[in-house]
Amino acid sequence: MPDRIDINSDMGESFGVYRLGRDAEVMDYISSANIACGWHAGDPMVMEQTVRLAKEKGVGVGAHPGYPDLLGFGRRRLDLSMPEIENYMLYQMGALYAFAKAHGLPLQHVKAHGALGNVAFVDLEVSKAMARAALRFSKDILFVALTGTVMVQAAREVGVRCVEEAYADRVYNPDGTLQSRKIAGSVIHDPEKAAQQALTMVKEGYVVAHEGTKVKVKPETLCVHGDTPTAVVILQKIREELKKASIVIKPMGQ
Repeated sequence: MPDRIDINSDMGESFGVYRLGRDAEVMDYISSANIACGWHAGDPMVMEQTVRLAKEKGVGVGAHPGYPDLLGFGRRRLDLSMPEIENYMLYQMGALYAFAKAHGLPLQHVKAHGALGNVAFVDLEVSKAMARAALRFSKDILFVALTGTVMVQAAREVGVRCVEEAYADRVYNPDGTLQSRKIAGSVIHDPEKAAQQALTMVKEGYVVAHEGTKVKVKPETLCVHGDTPTAVVILQKIREELKKASIVIKPMGQ
C-alpha cells in the first residue's frame, strides 16, 4: 500500500459566459489540476483564472488537451492521423504553459480529455503519439495514463515519465477501461461509494467492474470529476478515508 497519493480533477472547463464545474470549491480538496486548453473547453481568461487559483491553493498545474470540439465538449471521437494527434497535443500544452510560466509555475503533467483519452486507453499507436508529444515538450513532464492500459506501455516505449491513474467516480469495464457515459449510472454520484472505491483501489490494488470482476489497478493518482454535482462531498469523503488509512495527499510531481 502506498503512503502517498495524488488527487486530480478536471478544471477550467468554462468557456466565455458559460460556467461549468465548481473550481473554486473543488480546488481546496485536490493536489493536481488538469486544466482545459481551449479546444474542448476553456479560453484565455478561464485558463488565466484557473492557473492563478491553483497557485493560490498550492495545487500542481497540468494540461488537459482534447479533440478540437467545443460543441461536443471533446466527447466525440474525431478521425485524426497520428501526427495530428501528436501536434494537437503539443499545441494545447504550449497554450497552457504560457499561463503557467507567467505565474512562475512548471507544467507538471499532461492528461488527455474525454474521447481522446478513451481512444488512448485501447489504441497503442494513439497513446504513443500522445506520449511523444509529452516527451517533445519536456523530459520532465508527467504523462498521466489509465492504470493497466496500453497507455502505460506507450509511455515506457516512448520513454516519457508516467503516472498511473484510477477513477474514484467512474464505473469500470472488465478490461480496465471506463464504462461509457452513455450508459446510465456510469458516473458515481454517491460519496460513500466513490470513497470506498478509491480506498479499495489504493489499499487493495483492485476495482470491481460493473459485472463483478475484480480488475487489478496500481493508482498513483486518483481522479474525481469536478463537474459532478456531488464532487465536493466526494472529495471530502475520500480525503477523510485516506487520512484514516495514514495515506498522505501530495501533488503527483512530488
